[in-house]
Amino acid sequence: MWPYYETEDWSVLPPELNRRFNPAFNMASIKQAINEAVERVSTVRMPAPTRLRDLIRQIRAARTAAEERTVVNKECAYIRSTFREEDSVWRCRNIAKLLYIHMLGYPAHFGQLECLKLIASPRFTDKRIGYLGAMLLLDERQDVHLLITNCLKNDLNSSTQFVIGLALCTLGAIASPEMARDLAAEVERLMKSPNAYIRKKAALCAFRIIRRVPELMEMFLPATRSLLTEKNHGVLITGVTLITEMCENSIDTLNHFKKECGHREIVPNLVRILKNLILAGYSPEHDVSGVSDPFLQVKILRLLRILGRNDVDASEAMNDILAQVATNTETSKNVGNTILYETVLSIMDIKSESGLRVLAVNILGRFLLNNDKNIRYVALNTLLKTVYVDTSAVQRHRSTILECLKDPDVSIRRRAMELSFALVNSNNIRTMMKELLLFLERADPEFKAQCSSNIVMSAERFAPNKRWHLETLFKVLVAAGNYVRDDVVACTIQLISEAQAQQGYAVCALWRALERDTADKQPLAQVATWCIGEYGDLLLYGPPSEDVEAPVNLTEDEVIDVYQRLLWSPQNTVVTKQYTLLSLTKLSTRFQQGNEKIRQIIDTFGSNLHIELQQRGVEFSQLFRKYEHLRTALLERMPPMETAKPQANGIIGLVNGESEIEEDKTMILEQLPVAAPSDSSALLDLLGSSDFDTEIPAVVDNNTPVTAAPVINNNDLLDLLGGLDLSTPISAPPSFPQVQSTPQIFSPTNTSNFLVDGLLNSSPVQNEIPSLVAFDKLGLKIVLKLERPSETPDLLVINMLAQNVGSMELTEFLFQAAVPKTFQLQMLSPSGTVIPPSGQVTQVMKVTNINKAALRMRLRISYTGDSGPVLEQTEVNNFPPLAWQ
Repeated sequence: MWPYYETEDWSVLPPELNRRFNPAFNMASIKQAINEAVERVSTVRMPAPTRLRDLIRQIRAARTAAEERTVVNKECAYIRSTFREEDSVWRCRNIAKLLYIHMLGYPAHFGQLECLKLIASPRFTDKRIGYLGAMLLLDERQDVHLLITNCLKNDLNSSTQFVIGLALCTLGAIASPEMARDLAAEVERLMKSPNAYIRKKAALCAFRIIRRVPELMEMFLPATRSLLTEKNHGVLITGVTLITEMCENSIDTLNHFKKECGHREIVPNLVRILKNLILAGYSPEHDVSGVSDPFLQVKILRLLRILGRNDVDASEAMNDILAQVATNTETSKNVGNTILYETVLSIMDIKSESGLRVLAVNILGRFLLNNDKNIRYVALNTLLKTVYVDTSAVQRHRSTILECLKDPDVSIRRRAMELSFALVNSNNIRTMMKELLLFLERADPEFKAQCSSNIVMSAERFAPNKRWHLETLFKVLVAAGNYVRDDVVACTIQLISEAQAQQGYAVCALWRALERDTADKQPLAQVATWCIGEYGDLLLYGPPSEDVEAPVNLTEDEVIDVYQRLLWSPQNTVVTKQYTLLSLTKLSTRFQQGNEKIRQIIDTFGSNLHIELQQRGVEFSQLFRKYEHLRTALLERMPPMETAKPQANGIIGLVNGESEIEEDKTMILEQLPVAAPSDSSALLDLLGSSDFDTEIPAVVDNNTPVTAAPVINNNDLLDLLGGLDLSTPISAPPSFPQVQSTPQIFSPTNTSNFLVDGLLNSSPVQNEIPSLVAFDKLGLKIVLKLERPSETPDLLVINMLAQNVGSMELTEFLFQAAVPKTFQLQMLSPSGTVIPPSGQVTQVMKVTNINKAALRMRLRISYTGDSGPVLEQTEVNNFPPLAWQ
């Protein structure tokens, strides 16, 4: 083994062979030799495990899922066997492989205790894998989670910064509320460490702890304030992030930073940091695509937005720097676009100057011209939120927004469509409708229903005349086909009924459309058959209209043949056939001859397989026999309809452009059952008084004008009482006719808020009554304006005005009210369910007070704001005496 040397002087041997007096053969070498010997012994007992890279190669080489499961199960079995070895030298490698197996979705919970053993190891490499395994395999539902607290505390007091960093990362990732409370003091101490690396990690850990346990926020306030004076960008960005989280989650903390620190410190300090970043030269440590530390700039802009919201002084202090960022940031790279986007959000959210807002909208307009789809989508989404703040500035980019309707990306087309409807007004209605109708013709089926309804609502609000309105509705029926919603059919029929001067044009235009194949346009066939059934005499015998393109020369038989084709066609729906059958029956009174052929067609439906058509066939046949004398009177032309149309802002005002108004009304009518007497006694607790013993307070939903009765019950509105027992059986709901006769106050001629105007202008006011502020909280202010008409002294008209004094849009706004037994309450439809910033929603209530009693009212207000759904309840007891005396 060793070469033979003929000498007794061992000093002449080379050092690597002189084993007797080798100076490097010290205690460290002895330990290493012992460890190598132990590893050789363990190798004899069990072969060395597969390396991680080899395992990954084997799994990727598997051709089927079964082969992959075989490889994973074999490796897991081997890892379990090695875990039984108390002093396994391969524990670190096995845990690394187990984490990879866990990432593939296979169970790896049996490695949790081994992770704790690695964390307790003094070696940094073991701790690194152990803490990584703990973050992936442990959560607060595991009992092993409790055992790691002591290890974390020990490592937080380590002398090595990297060990402290591992502990802080793990604590922020898996901290339970109990663990966070136990170790929060250690984290707060480390935030004051002289080591910048430790301060950065501690600030991030505090950020996660505050999210988990918000009540610990106050503990970190003193240490947080000093983070804004840091020179190290890593510590500075974590400090800004921590302050942002605190201000977003706590109004008190936000006020603390405003008052305690003062705007003279925090806002100018942030402005100074941001200005230094903009004006700083090239710094290889922080430069990203030519921009100095864009991550820090974005964080500072977000914090400035929070501090300047609803604060004039803070907004004024940051106006200049925002303008400087908006004008000096390079837009050729995506990094610059990110900073500009955050700048735009900050400008639109604070109390900025009008010129600055125009600059922000112009930046979004430039985004629309970008080739990147993500940037265009972000621009459209932001413009959709800011269009209510500065409509005129957004209108300048109308042509660019309309071009986005042709974008191949479906998400961009949807946002462009919603934004286009938000831009429609009386000045651009013609050009906008032309573009939107072209979009409707080539739109995907998923767009047609929403787009057609929005076009109808926009035309209803801003139509220049009845003729143009009718033409637009007919184009919608043709372009949207079977995707037209039922509310469009109802609105079109109502408009034809109202516009008596245009009925001749309407019946001729619809007849031309009906002559063609309408299998894919069922709503058009329904409107056409209704119109021809009502005004068929104008089609055949009426004077030719001057503005009709070509006069219609028809005979009664030709009309009946078309109707017969519609009734026999298997492609037409049952609803269309119902329209057609009723229309054909009405034509028997409009035509001068041909009744016998009409009767024969109707008689064939007396044995139809569909029960609805059979019932109509039998009933209509009797009008030609037993009740012949009543047919003319029963089928005479309907008077002009004056029912209220759906509120336009019910659809246009929403961000997503959708609202099922007609379906909501039907649903509410069906949810007004007659309550049993036992429900009334429970509902009397609404006003919390013992003098309500016999009747129920009037609780009315705000989507349908229903007169309150002593027995009305509504399960949704009973939530006002906070959990009533609704198990009492109720009787069947009352039946409501499809077409309701409503007062003149629902005349649709007023396009602003005809419910309020018609009601308040219907009769003179007896005297002026001071207004009440019923609710003022979280940016929502509700004012009740009271008036008493002179001709009905027992009636009190309450005009509810809900104002959004905040900067965020409020959606799904719902206002509900209840009064004591001695009153009758009627609530009319609200003007909308969406309240934009600085916008308002109105609703009219009519209270009948026969006994001249003092009025009391309980209110329930619900809406969705920036922080999520909000539900508030209040009681109004301070109505002035003039309101009820």
